[in-house]
Amino acid sequence: MNILITGGAGYIGSHIVEQLTKKNNNIFILDNLETGNKILINKRANFIKGDIKNKKLVNKIIKEYKIKTIIHLAAYLNVSEAEKNKSKYRKNNIEGTQNLLLACKNSEVKNFIFSSSCSIYGNIKGNVSEKIKPNPQGYYAYTKFIGEKLVKKYSQNYKFKYGILRYFNVAGASESGKIGEIETSYGHLIKNIAIESLKQKPLINIFGNNYQTRDGTCVRDYIHVSDLANIHIKGLNYLKKNKKSFILNCGYGKGYSVLEIVNLFKKIKKNLTIKYKKRRAGDIAQVYSNTKKFYKLFRWKPKHNDMYSIIKSAIKWEKKIKNFKNF
Repeated sequence: MNILITGGAGYIGSHIVEQLTKKNNNIFILDNLETGNKILINKRANFIKGDIKNKKLVNKIIKEYKIKTIIHLAAYLNVSEAEKNKSKYRKNNIEGTQNLLLACKNSEVKNFIFSSSCSIYGNIKGNVSEKIKPNPQGYYAYTKFIGEKLVKKYSQNYKFKYGILRYFNVAGASESGKIGEIETSYGHLIKNIAIESLKQKPLINIFGNNYQTRDGTCVRDYIHVSDLANIHIKGLNYLKKNKKSFILNCGYGKGYSVLEIVNLFKKIKKNLTIKYKKRRAGDIAQVYSNTKKFYKLFRWKPKHNDMYSIIKSAIKWEKKIKNFKNF
């Protein structure tokens, strides 16, 4: 099967490519390497340096390579930046997604998997199921919400099936040791922990300690990146077999507070300093996944759902990339 993965040189995309290439699929990666990285490009895939904002290029790739499935991950992800630079996020996350979808017209595309976000739910107390009406609070969440609406619209127009996967917080690194998270601009907690783990005097900033949560810090559901990649494979197989579209949460169904995660890290680095700072714009107090629909549909079991192990895998990867040059 000819599969196009936008953002395939990024953190999540590279893990999906790693698993798909083991199945002898013909993989095409489209990535502009703005946040993706050359060292994450799988040698068994066909790499095209380019941008989803380039309509002609996107159209050419889908038609020329007879793409059957698109897994669309290319997006800007920084919640705070999205509030300050809405134009950048609109052009890429919304208009870029529309370019991809428009290129599906008169093509061989049968399946479209869209990388969405739990942030579209807004500020929810407790767990959240797919039945809850989206209520995006920040601009990044809004771009993902509009992306979902576009996917649904064009799937009807061009007769393809879709899978919308709403990610919760993604963390960790592949067991292969070949790939992991490189980009540092997103402000991901476990990435920051991994970076600080290599310092003699580690420091972690916690943004906000007066949220209405059990310890005042934000609560999130985390999922290991390899488990998330495997969900994409399951989703693709489901679309091929059942020919039914779906929307699913991707998490473990357990909420961890920022302070709980940081305290786990403190077991590894006992001299850790914790500093509390003011809340970040666009952050919500708590959100974690209701996974009932997800487990029922895919009959899937996670392999890496231990938080301490997730943190350790991220640290192991950070030690490895410390030796890399030319980032």
